[in-house]
Amino acid sequence: MEDKLHKFFSENEFDIHEPHESHLDRFERKLNITSSKKSSKKSWKWLSIAASVVLVFGFWLGNNQQKQSIDLADISPKMEEVQNYFVSTIHQEIKSLEKNRNLETETIIEQALEQLEELEDDYRLFVLELNENGNQRKLINVMIKNYQQRLEILENVLKQIEKNKNPNLLNDEIYI
Repeated sequence: MEDKLHKFFSENEFDIHEPHESHLDRFERKLNITSSKKSSKKSWKWLSIAASVVLVFGFWLGNNQQKQSIDLADISPKMEEVQNYFVSTIHQEIKSLEKNRNLETETIIEQALEQLEELEDDYRLFVLELNENGNQRKLINVMIKNYQQRLEILENVLKQIEKNKNPNLLNDEIYI
């Protein structure tokens, strides 16, 4: 075993010399740099903690404001059912639109999505008006019609895409 150790040390060159005179100065400079970095890290820690507190407070404040906002579903359990039905049906129709998206249908789908966005913006205005003016039948009916218009747009676009796929399909009849 000792032979192997002697052989190992004799074959490999190890640095056994004293470091240069400037080595100590460089080492002290590096120590000073790391100590100044530590002090800057402490200030970043406090800043990150303060930012976290601000974010948590912002989320809490945002949630409280959202809870104060009244939507169609908040009026009655029946209205909640109506809203859930429309929202889920609209999402299903949009998914089927996306499945049919290709180069031929791209413009039709994009136009429909733009119309849906406009109706969504109108709906947001209706929600604001509902919060300001309270529970009004006319406003509730307009909000439901808004959902119906969205569904009609989606159904019409899907029919149009189906007609483009099957040009022989006319008025639910197939010609052979």
